[in-house]
Amino acid sequence: MHVPILKQSDYLIASIQSVLSDVDLLQLRDDLSEQVGQYRSRGVIIDVTVLDVIDSFATRTLRAIAHMLRLRGAETVIVGIQPEVAFTMVQLGLTLEGIGTALDLEEGLAYLDRKTKRNLHDAK
Repeated sequence: MHVPILKQSDYLIASIQSVLSDVDLLQLRDDLSEQVGQYRSRGVIIDVTVLDVIDSFATRTLRAIAHMLRLRGAETVIVGIQPEVAFTMVQLGLTLEGIGTALDLEEGLAYLDRKTKRNLHDAK
């Protein structure tokens, strides 16, 4: 399943709309990496609201995407992790350490605004 990626100002928003296979997750990684360069995006939001499970491969891939995009100059925030998913991830020891998370899209945008403004300020 192809994940739609929308451009919103300096940000990209990838809205996962159904369970993704491992191949789909790798395609998302490649698509985001390409589009961050193409649009010179400063931030990426990955919305996982519809997912009722995030397995170890998905967790590792999301973490890898965020680290890779940071190397390309874009901050990443993952939004919409459901309570049950968060509980299960903690029980299984799956973490998104070092990756920004937010409750929903609105908070994700605010997070990126704060993060990218701070990074611009630090660069001066």
